[in-house]
Parts: sequence; C-alpha cells; structure tokens
Amino acid sequence: MRKAVWSAAALAAAATLAGIAVLSLRIARQSVLDEARPADVILVLGAAEYRGRPSPVLRARLDHALELYQRKLAPRILTTGGAGGDPIFTEGGVGRSYLMGLGVPSEAIIVETEGESTVHSIALAGEIMRRMGLRSAIVVSDGYHIYRVKRMLESRGLTAYGSPRKDSNPDRLRERWNDVKQAIGHLLWRAGVKV
Repeated sequence: MRKAVWSAAALAAAATLAGIAVLSLRIARQSVLDEARPADVILVLGAAEYRGRPSPVLRARLDHALELYQRKLAPRILTTGGAGGDPIFTEGGVGRSYLMGLGVPSEAIIVETEGESTVHSIALAGEIMRRMGLRSAIVVSDGYHIYRVKRMLESRGLTAYGSPRKDSNPDRLRERWNDVKQAIGHLLWRAGVKV
C-alpha cells in the first residue's frame, strides 16, 4: 500500500513538472511576440514606483504604451496598480502622471489604483473595461507576464493582444526563471489561488 502511495505521488509530481515545463515554453514563445494591433485600450501593468516616480521597469512599460498610443493603435491607455505600501502614490496614478507629462491628454487615460496583485489588477481592469464598453486591449508588460494576463482577460470575455516592453539588457537565465514562475502562477490562478 505504501509503495502505491509513493508511486502515485511520484507520478503526480512528474506530471506537474512536465506541465510546468510545457507551459514555460508557451510563456517564452509569447514573451517575444508583438501582437500590437488596433484595440479599444492599451493596458499597462503596474510595476514599482519610487515616491511618485516610475521605476525603470514601469517607465519602460509606459514608454512602450506611449509609442503604441502615438501610432494610434488605441484611443485610451489604462494604467494599473495599487499603492504597494506607499502611503501617498499608486502605480496606476504614477503611470497616469508620467503619461500626462509626456503629452497624453488626461481624458485619454484610465486609471486603476487598487490592484494588489496581477489577478486583482486584471479583475479591476476587466470590470472597468466592461463598464466602459471596451472589448479589446493591447497588454503592455514584461514579456514573461503577458501569457498569463492575456488568459485572465480572455476568461472575462475580452480580446487581448500582447506587446512586451523593450528590454535593453536581457538576461536569458533570468528570463527562463521568470517563465517558470509565471507558469506556476498561471497554474495556481487556474486552481483559484489569487496570485
């Protein structure tokens, strides 16, 4: 009996690892695809901000969104992200201020400022989009993040296209590790865990 339990556990572990490996490959493929095309909104995933200023990662995402906006691929930009422990600023609000400083009119920017995780931000962004009648989004984030975000939006009946931010200094080993972490995050999300 004990041997059967160990065999079943080993088989389950092997299947889980194989699933993570396959999903990691899908994430890696998606991470380099730029699917930007006309959509209702450009959705920018939040990242760290420092006392009202975007971190280099957030700035790169916002700059990429601005480029897409200037190409007239969407009439609006939706910035996301909550406070992350900052008592004054939110990632979404900092994104809005940054884009306005670069000439994007305030009426073209929608802000989600309460998201505490990717799942939370996408749930809130999806609700904002639904209420505004927006059905499609160009997702701007780091490449490894896009696969999971697209699936979350699609599960809400929205159409999503990925457009990863440019990475001026890619680290292949770190990118593969991020693919694995996103695969695990995706599987947890599918199981109902809000990560």
